[in-house]
Amino acid sequence: MRHIGIFGGTFDPIHWGHLLVAQTALSQVPLEKVIWVPSLNPPHKKAVMFEHRGEMLKLATSENPAFTVSLIEAKRSGTSYAINTLMDLSSCYANTHWYSIVGLDTFKTLPRWYRGQELAQMCDWLIAPRLLGGETIAQSELICKQVEQQFREQLLTIDWQLLNIPLVGISSSLVRKFCRDRQSIRYLVPESVRSYITTHSLYSDKSE
Repeated sequence: MRHIGIFGGTFDPIHWGHLLVAQTALSQVPLEKVIWVPSLNPPHKKAVMFEHRGEMLKLATSENPAFTVSLIEAKRSGTSYAINTLMDLSSCYANTHWYSIVGLDTFKTLPRWYRGQELAQMCDWLIAPRLLGGETIAQSELICKQVEQQFREQLLTIDWQLLNIPLVGISSSLVRKFCRDRQSIRYLVPESVRSYITTHSLYSDKSE
């Protein structure tokens, strides 16, 4: 049985916080690999072109042999739904126990996801706690237990665990804001990603 993590998201752009989450998942479970899956058309967000986000992911993850970028959503039209991605990947990787890597804010919304009840039981959930707002680990655990209870009330089970991650105050929205304000994003993202953003004038008034 293989143990593989899926790290899906907009990654607009990928930053050091994302990489730290994925590396923590690798070592804490442990996983054989982490498959990064950029969303083609996120249901609640507008992002830069899929091609740009996919290329930045490849640049940022290229030095880690346990990281793989999948552009599987490029083959699909319409809104990106996590359950479709997991089903597509499952057809490519036989005999696999799947883990979905998500942030706490995302995990809170799982009961409202498209086919969320079905998806919740198709994989284990590795959750990156949100500490930027002053929450403690205990508060993060309480939120996860509340989500678990929502599924239990529907006679469903969900397997989850919090990742033990150092506090890193970086977000994609912060990176985008710095770009718009013409502030340096050095050390917020890998140098290869910073160079790509500069070359293509992403997140500025001249964005492609």
